[in-house]
Amino acid sequence: MIKAILFDLDGTLLPMDYDLFVKTYFSLLCKRIAPLGYNPDALIDAVWKSTYAMHKNDGKNTNEKVFWNSFKSILGEKIGEHISEFDNFYETEFSKCKEICGFDEKAKTVVELIKNKNIKMAIATNPIFPRTATLQRIAWAGLDKDDFALITTYENFSYSKPNPQYFTEIAKILQVSPSECLMVGNDVSEDMIAEKTGMKVFLLTDCLLNKKGEDITRFKQGTFDDLINYLSKII
Repeated sequence: MIKAILFDLDGTLLPMDYDLFVKTYFSLLCKRIAPLGYNPDALIDAVWKSTYAMHKNDGKNTNEKVFWNSFKSILGEKIGEHISEFDNFYETEFSKCKEICGFDEKAKTVVELIKNKNIKMAIATNPIFPRTATLQRIAWAGLDKDDFALITTYENFSYSKPNPQYFTEIAKILQVSPSECLMVGNDVSEDMIAEKTGMKVFLLTDCLLNKKGEDITRFKQGTFDDLINYLSKII
């Protein structure tokens, strides 16, 4: 019996070209932060390395703390003086990323279908962004944050995808067994790993990411229409 459904956000509930999103995001971030005294290339490199540090987080600290500890170690303690600038960036300029994201009204159809079944839902997006940036992306998808029992962000999580502990932690917070969960996502490497915890998985193929060229034939998969059909049978 399914008691909780976890949704990835980027490329799943919110359609997007991942590479274009990253390019746009970094362009906006550099435009805002580089003038404070940082080389744009060095800044981007530090973001990537600090994001990697969050991917490797062992659960001892929040992803937020891991990111900033790494960031400061690379760019120097001075960057700590500009945290408010980063916060303001996510509150303002980050919203321009919406222009390169898609929209699929069926995302809301899926959420409404589950709400009517009284099943818990979580936004299981990789928690490498601040909460404000995540809430914005939920809104861009036409969804209400209050429909979700949990939204993972870098402030409230200490694991990241593709670490299976990320998924078991979500199940623990939702007070359900992993075997009672369904993970829906578009990234083969980061989302389908939930299967290792005992969760059921569904691979949404509209914005499929399969960077390693893995065999995906064993996964339940398809478009939003296929997902709706699948959910109607299992919930």
